[in-house]
Amino acid sequence: MDKVKGQTGSFFGAIGGFFKEFGTAVANGDIFVKLSLIWMGAGYCRRKQFIKSILITLFEIAVIAFTFGFAMDYVPKFATLGTVQQESVFNVVTMKNEFNDYDHSFMILLFSLISFVVWAIFAVVYLNNIINNYKLQKMEQEGKHIKTFKEDLISFLNEKFHITLLALPVSGVVAFTLVPLLVLILVAFTNYDQQHMPPSALFTWVGFRNFRDLFGNGGLTVTFGYAFVRVLAWTLVWAVFATFTTYIGGILLSILINDKKTKFPKMWRTLFIITIAVPQFVSLLLVKNFFGNSGIVNTFCANIGLTDWLRSMGLIGTSYIPFLSAPGWAHAMIILINVWVGVPYQMLIATGVLMNIPTEQLESARIDGATPRQIFWKITMPYMLFITGPALVTDFVKNINNFNVIYLLTANVFVTTNQAMANSQAKEVDLLVTWLYTLTQDYYNYKMASTIGIVVFIICAVFTLISFNRFIKGDREEAYR
Repeated sequence: MDKVKGQTGSFFGAIGGFFKEFGTAVANGDIFVKLSLIWMGAGYCRRKQFIKSILITLFEIAVIAFTFGFAMDYVPKFATLGTVQQESVFNVVTMKNEFNDYDHSFMILLFSLISFVVWAIFAVVYLNNIINNYKLQKMEQEGKHIKTFKEDLISFLNEKFHITLLALPVSGVVAFTLVPLLVLILVAFTNYDQQHMPPSALFTWVGFRNFRDLFGNGGLTVTFGYAFVRVLAWTLVWAVFATFTTYIGGILLSILINDKKTKFPKMWRTLFIITIAVPQFVSLLLVKNFFGNSGIVNTFCANIGLTDWLRSMGLIGTSYIPFLSAPGWAHAMIILINVWVGVPYQMLIATGVLMNIPTEQLESARIDGATPRQIFWKITMPYMLFITGPALVTDFVKNINNFNVIYLLTANVFVTTNQAMANSQAKEVDLLVTWLYTLTQDYYNYKMASTIGIVVFIICAVFTLISFNRFIKGDREEAYR
């Protein structure tokens, strides 16, 4: 945690230093640096960097045009998200019914957010432009060489090549990750649902009401709080079991196949790799049919008398075993099926890692009289955790958001009998992410889906930061050399 705090302090320190540098540039800059506060290309023009002056001036003009030609149509309405409802009015000129000049709440929210992002980028470029102009002024006063535009371009292939490499990925993160994430956050503070669906209806800001509904204890009448606790609990239980069963299973399977006493190891390894070659959604759909209420497994269990025996024991109350259609049964089966799906992947990873365990450590342990079990827990597992720890964290986060396994196994099969869960459009086998999908796709309850999305993001972010900090803490690499 001290490392995280140090990184946070360095981040804010860098921001403070940036603004301090900007203030120094404005205070000590010459007339052309100060003129750059209005005309961004002034300083470059004074130092005969005409191409750069033209480009930065065009950028400034483009942002101004964007602001008054586009952003101002939406940003002033951002506080209310629109006030004019869509209505059909009769146009006496065309003698037809036409829609009025109505507001579209989602467009106002989205385009206002895009405007804020553009302005934020412009602000960074604007401040950095003043700092760069002041640096050029000092270089001129000291008689140093000022790079031409061609030399600046060449520098982006040499000492500034990291900027060239990062430009496209950072742009993609801003456009396809940051903006959608901010939209998700903003929608969580609105009443955007099926009753407030643009363009026929407006939605507006409601503050933290959605979070109160989600975290509130409403019993059986206000059910989102009731469902949230249960779905969150199952999500975390599933993530823990799905991660560690496949992880440990993959390691044990790899050790077993690579053991000298195992016959035909290549054949066994090939059989498990074949399961990876089959698309996961095909495997899961087939397994769902096998374990369905009238599937082949239930037919077999009925023929051998297992179904009647379970019913006589009071473990089931139906003429079939509800492998995927009843709570408890479905939870256990989903975890078991995931073991079958996930172990081959972990086996391949574990095989590669185990082949690189320092043999001298294993030999030393055997000479000292260590048993195979002691070698596994004292050498093999610590080494595996050291190498695959970050991947283990990633797997846990992936399983929190493992939409495929849950949805493909239970869609159109599991129907909840808990009315409180049904009232909030949730099921006992739902993860937070599948609940979010149902709220969005089937019920258009975007406000609660966005609220749940924020919760998922916070859980994943906090766990990832803490876990990665734990795994990279200290210098443990020397212990395995």
